[in-house]
Amino acid sequence: MIAGHFGFAAIVKSHERRTPLWALMLATVWLDIIFVPLLLEQIETFEPVPGTHGAYGTGIIHANYTHSLLGALLLSAILGAAFLWRWNQRSCIVVALVAFSHWVLDLFVHRADMPILPGNAGHLPMLGFGLWRYPWAVAAAECALVVVGAWLYWRAARSVTIAAGVGKRRADLVSVLILIGGIAVLALDVTG
Repeated sequence: MIAGHFGFAAIVKSHERRTPLWALMLATVWLDIIFVPLLLEQIETFEPVPGTHGAYGTGIIHANYTHSLLGALLLSAILGAAFLWRWNQRSCIVVALVAFSHWVLDLFVHRADMPILPGNAGHLPMLGFGLWRYPWAVAAAECALVVVGAWLYWRAARSVTIAAGVGKRRADLVSVLILIGGIAVLALDVTG
């Protein structure tokens, strides 16, 4: 779902011009950035689903801290607060909300492997609608997020450059990079 997360960040950037694109891109994968060292330390794990082949959506992710509802809220708030020294409060809130959007988007694709409380405390029901059972549908949704994100970013960036009287090449270049990068990441995910 990485490509879809990046596409969503570009969509947000098209509306939030004061928040840097790099911060939105970082925010949208923040939970996974924290997940990686926990995975390497086997605090969080990945379990293949029997009978599936490839990499795209073929596992149950036991990210019981980073992808728990409360854990995601806390990690998102920490990331947003980390930029308070540099940006206005609105941009920090936007970064925190984009970080939490990762959990919301994952809710649709993950199988029921996302706990409510960190460490699955209380053994409450696990969350996830399981769209990864239909990889083609998730790939189509991710592709749509990337295309819409690149287009909205391009449209917003072009209007800013035209208003400022500067060249439009940078807006075009970044938009193309978002589109190509997103499609490439999606292709790598799907082909495993």
